[in-house]
Amino acid sequence: MNFGRHISGQFNVELESIRTHVLTMGGLVEQQLSFAMQALHKDDVELARKVVRDDHKVNSMEVSIDEACTRIIAKRQPTAKDLRLIIAIIKTITDLERIGDVATKIAYVAIESPATQDREFNISLEPLCRQAISMLHQVLDAFARMDVDAAAHVYKLDDKIDAEYEAVIRQLMSFMADDPKNIPHILQVMWSARAIERVGDRCQNICEYIIYFVKGKDVRHLSGHQTIDDALKS
Repeated sequence: MNFGRHISGQFNVELESIRTHVLTMGGLVEQQLSFAMQALHKDDVELARKVVRDDHKVNSMEVSIDEACTRIIAKRQPTAKDLRLIIAIIKTITDLERIGDVATKIAYVAIESPATQDREFNISLEPLCRQAISMLHQVLDAFARMDVDAAAHVYKLDDKIDAEYEAVIRQLMSFMADDPKNIPHILQVMWSARAIERVGDRCQNICEYIIYFVKGKDVRHLSGHQTIDDALKS
């Protein structure tokens, strides 16, 4: 990435290092989410426990990157686009850490699910989680290239996640009506579905940070029927 010219070439190195660490953190979070879904789908308690154990890695990376950003602000006093990049990174790692928390919560559901529980309830989450993982992967790719067009495309994918989430909830409610004794576990699965749906919202946030860095434009809280494309044109 071209950060522009700086008096100190070391400044570029520091910015690139931080951005690389964000992508590493994002890759770990993507892996955590994928493992958590596999654990739930396959009743793999050991894999679920690994997700729980590795959550501290995500948390420590967030702290480390945040501290690096703070040092740059204090030492370099960045302005304009450099400052926007630092702000975008600080916000991005917050959303990545929260996606990591979603993976951990899903892992706990896998651990706590009775071995005799009907797996159909858990399997119903698979298409939703697959879409969320795909959206996360694509937004990390857009972040790596700071690609506004890619970010706008990913932003719109959340509509598909919302539609899939609604379909999952309808299916789970049907399961509850058919066999009320399964309601406690189905409620856990519903809660997991809601957490996965929020991953899409977190990815949308990261799209907004990319646009903010590149364009210097705040596209949060679109008004009325305004779309992300409308916001970029205005």
